Amino acid sequence: MAEAGLQAIDAQDVGLADGGLKGALVMGAVATVALSACGAGAAGFEQMTSERAARLLNQGGLGSTQAEVDAIVAQGADAWFDAQVAMPPGASIWQWAIDHGYANRAFARSDYGLDQAMWWRLCTAQDVLRQRMVLALSEIFVVSPLNMVAYWRQFGCIAWWELLERHCFGNFRDLLTHVTLSPTMGVYLSMRGSAAETAAGRRPDENYARELLQLFTIGLNRLNFDGTPAAPLTETYDADTITQLARVFTGWDVNGFNPFDPEGAFDYWREPMTFHADRHAVGEKRVLGVSIPDGTPGDEALQRALDAVFAHPNVGPFIARQLIQRLVTSNPSSGYVIRVAMTFENNGATPPVRGDLAAVLRAVLADPEARPEKVEPAADAVNVQTDGKLREPLLRLLQWLRLTRATSTDGQWNVPDVSGSEMIGQAALRAPSVFNFFRPGYVPPNTEVARRGLVAPEFQVTNESTVIGYANFLRTVLPFGGGGILPNYEDWLLHADDVPTLVDKLDLHLSGRMLSRATLETIVQGVSSITGQSSNERRNRVLAAFFLVMTCPEYLVQR
Repeated sequence: MAEAGLQAIDAQDVGLADGGLKGALVMGAVATVALSACGAGAAGFEQMTSERAARLLNQGGLGSTQAEVDAIVAQGADAWFDAQVAMPPGASIWQWAIDHGYANRAFARSDYGLDQAMWWRLCTAQDVLRQRMVLALSEIFVVSPLNMVAYWRQFGCIAWWELLERHCFGNFRDLLTHVTLSPTMGVYLSMRGSAAETAAGRRPDENYARELLQLFTIGLNRLNFDGTPAAPLTETYDADTITQLARVFTGWDVNGFNPFDPEGAFDYWREPMTFHADRHAVGEKRVLGVSIPDGTPGDEALQRALDAVFAHPNVGPFIARQLIQRLVTSNPSSGYVIRVAMTFENNGATPPVRGDLAAVLRAVLADPEARPEKVEPAADAVNVQTDGKLREPLLRLLQWLRLTRATSTDGQWNVPDVSGSEMIGQAALRAPSVFNFFRPGYVPPNTEVARRGLVAPEFQVTNESTVIGYANFLRTVLPFGGGGILPNYEDWLLHADDVPTLVDKLDLHLSGRMLSRATLETIVQGVSSITGQSSNERRNRVLAAFFLVMTCPEYLVQR
């Protein structure tokens, strides 16, 4: 019966084009049961070619290398995915930062050491699927040292990354608990220290309660199961819901901070916040239709509230759509979102589990729409394909660093904050606000994207300054790196005398061979114009090939 139901839905592309599923897609309890009964979560990856393996690594990893491509082609993507999920995180980032001197009291009032620790992790990690998922989740559950009033906030952010590493393949409901009780989130969204209302006018802090609902779980409006707003437009919560949820979150505070020696020990960043009953709001609380009676112990009240949030029918499509956007494409079809949301509702196990993030991630990356066939545009035609997404600047730089096997000559990984517009405009855990560097629904004004009714989130950090800044930054770092970060071009110099092969290999690993023939011919012509008589000229060929590929529009859009 479940198989027949799935076939029936697939026959209509699990979508809304003919209106046939509109009623079922407004996720009430009946629709949830009906759709999840189809048994999602079992679909495997397609047969892997070198091109498809490279594209998968650029979507679900930290960039493509020849060894990683060969391994996926040989063993299959399903085996690669399972091995990546089973692989434990590498050595502790926290301990690395301490061992490399960033626990010096001189840095207690700054965030110095955060960028170095993040780039060390991202450049050297073997658990690339985990790191890519953590980066995606960090752009949904945002914390940042910016606007964080705290000592040792670099270690607060490092603790946050490690928290996401531990739970990114677990259950979304468990993740909500760890996020809520994290001192990093508690400080960033000011839940820590929030206390009950008083007759003098003190009110519980509502910041975290609001963002938990708006940005982390259910959004502002009731959703269809494909993640689009349901008609008529209906708010998911009101001001009273925020007030009640904020009252649930009173009484929690950082465990172990010493106000008499704030520049001293900072292990409290790694410990969940603890509950103080004398600060907790008394009386009944009502959260999304769930009553939490007066006298309910603080931890139990918190868990009941999070259960109510997790149970909301918006959560599956809300998270499904954002993970697809972060990893694969900015404008997923209705069917794509529904298939992933179905996996959120039912991971296909016996008994079925709701909120299995590893299963959801597999559904995102293994979906038939994740890697569409390449369509070569006609001569002199404009490429109008609408799948894919603008590559995040951070991931572009990371592709180069890993593809050239970059090393840190002094072991410090002294990469500065590159989030300024004069550099690349983005850095891990450095979002300017809780809304991330870019919002999932961002539409560039006065563009073809807007005219077609599409969204392009990453274009929120794309303007004249960042476009030029990125190109200039590449020109600066490609030859010799900087700050002790040294690229290794030995593998690429082997092809410097054969420019078509050199460019083809870059096309494979940087784009999955998605560059058009016309673009490839232009790049080959440009690189070949550099004579290759000396070792320096041959090296310049390699550098020019990297630069021309990494700045061309067909690379900048990941497909």
